[in-house]
Amino acid sequence: MTSKEKLKKEIKDCINDTAPILLYLQEQLKKELSEKYSLQREYQKWYSKALKVVEFLGKDRYQEFKSYYEIDPKRKTMGYGNYYIQDYLKGVAPNKLSNPNFDPKKETFKNVYNQYTILLSINDRIDCILADIQTNLLIELQDTELETAKSLLKVNIRASGVIAGVILESYLSSVTNNYSLTISKRNPTLSDFNDVLKKNNIIDTTVWRKITYLGDIRNICAHKKDIEPTKDQVEELINGVNWITKNVF
Repeated sequence: MTSKEKLKKEIKDCINDTAPILLYLQEQLKKELSEKYSLQREYQKWYSKALKVVEFLGKDRYQEFKSYYEIDPKRKTMGYGNYYIQDYLKGVAPNKLSNPNFDPKKETFKNVYNQYTILLSINDRIDCILADIQTNLLIELQDTELETAKSLLKVNIRASGVIAGVILESYLSSVTNNYSLTISKRNPTLSDFNDVLKKNNIIDTTVWRKITYLGDIRNICAHKKDIEPTKDQVEELINGVNWITKNVF
């Protein structure tokens, strides 16, 4: 099982494991299960796992996810809109005099259900999220490699250009994969990635020409042994690759 498959399984397990919690809070869990069911134990076990999943895969929803569980330290009164799962697990409820119709279990169901829908929304865009994570990791790695290419420029101009060219080709390959674009060649080249991205309107003609030009410099460094690349050319290649990795997604 790949890392992507494991992450997809993690979130699906969290979604599926929400069902008995919600059924219990609706008093719809089968009697034989309900009699020995411990919401405190099962919810805490589920929450610990789900929280990690949301933190990693849905950072934009992480604080919201926690807000349905954690008591707001600034809360002055308890009632509709500021009753949390933690309250219910502690056996705390609003004053019956001020909230005569308040149903703690019903309000807790709403909170857990909101957490459940956050998991569903993350699952709906899981492929995009994983692609973004992969791309961000790749960009970080490429930034490090570009720094290596810059350092090498002082020692070996040709080798510096080769490294920058490899980074460019690797990045364009990643973008192509993210869009699920296919190339008939068994071993596609930088030019192939560039062409398929333009053909599918991922990049415009200006960017396509820029990549073509950078590819020409890369070819001088990697293949044309009778022509020596200049320092200015390789610097332009490195800067161009840096621009591509920050602007082509």
